[in-house]
Amino acid sequence: MSELRFVRMGFGADAVDYQEAWDEQRRVHNARFLDEIPDTCLLLEHPPVYTAGRRTADSERPLDGTPVVDVDRGGKITWHGPGQLVGYPIQKLPRPVDVVAHLRRLEEAMIRVCAEFGVGTSRVEGRAGVWVLGDPVEQRPSGGLSLDFDPRLADEEFDPRLDGPQYAPSNAGQRREDRKICAMGIRVAKGVTMHGFALNVNPDTSSFDKIIPCGIRDAGVTSLAYELGRELTIDEVLPVVEKHLGDVLANADLRPREVERASA
Repeated sequence: MSELRFVRMGFGADAVDYQEAWDEQRRVHNARFLDEIPDTCLLLEHPPVYTAGRRTADSERPLDGTPVVDVDRGGKITWHGPGQLVGYPIQKLPRPVDVVAHLRRLEEAMIRVCAEFGVGTSRVEGRAGVWVLGDPVEQRPSGGLSLDFDPRLADEEFDPRLDGPQYAPSNAGQRREDRKICAMGIRVAKGVTMHGFALNVNPDTSSFDKIIPCGIRDAGVTSLAYELGRELTIDEVLPVVEKHLGDVLANADLRPREVERASA
């Protein structure tokens, strides 16, 4: 078991500018690398900002020239803003570092958080983060057209930023499609983690409609408040996030996963 401390940096009127939080991450990261502090998770809200991971394509950015902050995490473009609880766990991992195992632990903690509020979530193969799974195609309000005819998959020129609200990521819940409730993007440097997760508590998810969130064109985004059909605040969710992150991260077996290799 390892110690994990939480630092609440700022919420609401005290939301933390992205650059300020990034600078603090790097300061804490260096202190953790030098063993000056224990594993630490920064928790906060950001003012509205788009951030782009290293794999973001130009075609996934806002069409109207809205500024985007390019960062050194994995993943693609996303939005941060009011109503979204952001966490940056800065944790020292043993070598050889298992980045995927760290990501899975963050997903597990957020799955438990959502479950405590009565929202069933899951992982989706090949897609990081935590998801509310959609209905089977034939049960969706659109009439159940086969995905073979979905323009998001078949038309190379399709762009949900241009093709109207019926394809907007924020309306995925109305379409009963898969929708991401918690985004993940991490980096490990010198064996210490950075960046982390963004849990949609009660944000205006239409902010995601300017971009291709996480580079995914055939799914959308959602929030705890939307899925529950009621108001929910960061203050209500914050202690639950701390509880489950503490349980999962502080009690984790940090040894790398055993990977079975096929015999020659």
